[in-house]
Amino acid sequence: MLVAAAGPAAAAQITREQDIVGLRLGQKVLVDDGSCPTGQIKEVTGTTLTAAGVTRSAKCVPRAGRH
Repeated sequence: MLVAAAGPAAAAQITREQDIVGLRLGQKVLVDDGSCPTGQIKEVTGTTLTAAGVTRSAKCVPRAGRH
């Protein structure tokens, strides 16, 4: 029950985009692979449900909690 309540608010963080498996529609995963400018991190989101599965989109976003 606690995981379901915290799920949408907290994004998981990994170091390689290839390690994302089973991405769900609307789920966000932070990827710290060095591909974004200093102070930012890549955010991969499950955006569209297709016959082949969930389509991903990626963008660089500011790192939370760092000043």
